[in-house]
Amino acid sequence: MPAPRIRKHRLVATLATAAVAALALSACSSSSAEPGASGSDDSASFGEISVQYSWIKNEEFAGEFYAYENGYYDEAGFDEVIGISGPDTGVAKLLSGTVQVALSDAASVGAAVAEEDAPLKIIGATFQKNPFTILSLADGGNIATPQDLIGKTIGVQDSNASVFAALLNANGIDPSEVTVVPVDFDPTPLMDGQVDGFMAYLTNEALTVELAGYDITNLSYAENGVPYVAETFTVTDQYLAENKELLKEFLIAEIKGWTQVFQQPVDDTVSLVQKYYNQAAEESEDGLEAVFGALDPAKTTAGIAAQNLLISTEETEANGLFTISDDLKQQTVDSLAAAGWKVSVDDLFDTTIIDEIYDENPELLDYLP
Repeated sequence: MPAPRIRKHRLVATLATAAVAALALSACSSSSAEPGASGSDDSASFGEISVQYSWIKNEEFAGEFYAYENGYYDEAGFDEVIGISGPDTGVAKLLSGTVQVALSDAASVGAAVAEEDAPLKIIGATFQKNPFTILSLADGGNIATPQDLIGKTIGVQDSNASVFAALLNANGIDPSEVTVVPVDFDPTPLMDGQVDGFMAYLTNEALTVELAGYDITNLSYAENGVPYVAETFTVTDQYLAENKELLKEFLIAEIKGWTQVFQQPVDDTVSLVQKYYNQAAEESEDGLEAVFGALDPAKTTAGIAAQNLLISTEETEANGLFTISDDLKQQTVDSLAAAGWKVSVDDLFDTTIIDEIYDENPELLDYLP
């Protein structure tokens, strides 16, 4: 397990004016290669693209690592796919044309669209469920229902205050009924009893505390009124309009990569994640291991299991990985509205490409072993 997450969270408070202004330059970032007919055609070439990862290179990007290892990006017709370590929402980089695709989240993208009228679209989503939770100790706060929040002291990161407010709003709880204490992403205040609950990720801090030997209780946002998609494939409107075939082949490679996460032995996936984490640590200029520590195989194994529950649902089993149902789109924009970000489904989503992929390649639906 990396050391406690010092997450520059995937929520955007504001966008730099310069980044928005730089959007005019983003046309230069579009692939100069002519779109090929298919990634299976050796003559197809989409050149090089850059993809911003939301977090450090750990199990959250196991599907991308398989796409590299198994040559799926090569098959798709890319000379190179450059995966850039986070933490970073990717929003400003998309708008400036620094990257072409960002693995972001609906809150970050929705905030940018609502507050800055940013021309961004979510074209698919790895996480079908909101990964946030209010984490508590079973023998402490034991917050199992939204009503259990009343009268409790909850540690909330400043960057996550709006999403916590959305949880209260969705469950009819007046903010005055809860005491909020500012914290960072280290769950020590929870383990030390300084707070009754702690805003965390199901795939990260919740596992950190559990693996430290504590019995925990999770109040999942997705199951308690604040569902939204995360690890979203996000692009600018212009890039989408000009590079549909490129994005189609890119997403096919991604589907193939994430299918391997579900079909390969977990130990093999852990080893692969370790390889890419170690490479990133060697290349890091800011001391990746000094900040996050060596990758813990036990935590990585638990993280893969936890995130697979966020990725695979009855809807993805029916419709395919990365698809977003109409109901989930509406739930997502409703969740954002509860946090103060008002956008429409059409403002936020364009899933035409992912839907076309499965219409044309129904064999890709079978990602489960």
